[in-house]
Amino acid sequence: MSSANIGRLQRVALREVWKHEAQDFTQWLQNNIEVLNESLDLNLTGTVRERSAGDFSVDLVADDDEGGTVVIENQLEKSNHDHLGKLITYLTAIGAKTAIWIVSDPRPEHVAAIGWLNQSTSADFYMVKVEAVRIADSPAAPLFTLIVGPSDETKEAGETKKEIAERFLIRKHWWTSLIGRSVAVSKTHAHITPSDGGWISASTGVRGLSFNYVVMQDECRVELYIDRGKDSDDENKQIFDQLHANRQAIEQAFGAALAWERLEGRRACRIQHTRQEGGYRSAEEQWPMIQDKVIHDMDRLEKALQPYLRQLKVSG
Repeated sequence: MSSANIGRLQRVALREVWKHEAQDFTQWLQNNIEVLNESLDLNLTGTVRERSAGDFSVDLVADDDEGGTVVIENQLEKSNHDHLGKLITYLTAIGAKTAIWIVSDPRPEHVAAIGWLNQSTSADFYMVKVEAVRIADSPAAPLFTLIVGPSDETKEAGETKKEIAERFLIRKHWWTSLIGRSVAVSKTHAHITPSDGGWISASTGVRGLSFNYVVMQDECRVELYIDRGKDSDDENKQIFDQLHANRQAIEQAFGAALAWERLEGRRACRIQHTRQEGGYRSAEEQWPMIQDKVIHDMDRLEKALQPYLRQLKVSG
């Protein structure tokens, strides 16, 4: 085909095509919903205009393939917070499963917000850019471009984030409970602020050595952790070896075998005891029983190690 027969696509101002958003564009979209369907690979039917949603009215409401309700909010201008708020309000007021926001100029912060909504909610959100184009003197034609929409990957990422957030909350609740219960046995961790991490730590009185509680989904442990900071590899190993030389006496005082982990190739060392009877994923009514056992383990570990910690030959 000769290049002379190839037309040139031109943008047309939206207000030249649809002078009024509600009376012209929304009416046109209701009658030509298949154009939007083709752009989004959807099958919306039964579109209704200006449906009431409390004190507001939705631009368009449609049905999807599964009989779910879809709300469509039109904005022939730059996206703004007001329309985003309306979209969410309409979705919840009507009980819709899908929301489509059609704008002429999507702002980056609103693109990010729609992406976040797809990750964080069970609803599907679409942001679509609308333009009008023509070739030479042809009639203007609509051009819909999907800016952001739902996907399996997005939903999976959202579920992962929810699981992580839930894990943090559960662990903080776990530590709040454990610290409260431990005060009756030992004051070592009494003033520790509950965290959302996997462990809490209290000083032994020797720099770089701490008594740690560690919790995982299905198990807990208590430990002496040895790490005197940067470039302390040799010093950490020397402290560990001094304690290890008294292993038999320490384990006899503790009342059970301990795991002596020199952690070759790593800076730190630890001496620990693990219980596999439950962790923060255990039923909450089981927590007191699990925590009391771990608190007892920590008390025994402290008492077994303290005499030898006071005898350590360390620099500072």
